[in-house]
Amino acid sequence: MILTGPEITAATQDGRLRITPFAPDQVNPKRYNVRLGPTLLTYTSDVLDAHQPNPTTEFTIGHNGHVLQPGELYLGHTLEEVGSDTYVPLLFGRSSVGRLGLFVEITAPIGDIGFHGQWTLMLTPTRPLRVYAGMKIGQIMFFASAGPISPYAGKYQAAAGPQPSRYWRDVTRLRAVAS
Repeated sequence: MILTGPEITAATQDGRLRITPFAPDQVNPKRYNVRLGPTLLTYTSDVLDAHQPNPTTEFTIGHNGHVLQPGELYLGHTLEEVGSDTYVPLLFGRSSVGRLGLFVEITAPIGDIGFHGQWTLMLTPTRPLRVYAGMKIGQIMFFASAGPISPYAGKYQAAAGPQPSRYWRDVTRLRAVAS
């Protein structure tokens, strides 16, 4: 079951969903629009290593926006903090943004019940594109789950700003278990 716009609003008001800041004009018939936060990260190494932390550079999107370049992965974030201990969130790019040639969050759209924070967005442009902090970039839908719930307690909990990959923590944990 997917939550309708009025149910998203009601769930935000009674605490089943947390969307901060919440703006009623961002509610759609079956989703909530999220905006691009002001910070972007890019990786600085030519080759990324899944078993190690990878260095990044951080910059702020200025008043005149920032031009994203093809061939570069940008890690952005939602301006809103979004989470629920009840519903499964799914984040997708807005079709209007996709029609500008920007892929948003195509590999990991499913959130976890119990995650609360700003969502990291994986932004990949097909051609140079100027983006602006505060622009509506994605939409989150909420689904009811069936069965027992184990709330998220992972490595990205309470994220603020874009978060680089922490895959290396999974490898470290597996090595410790194998020892």
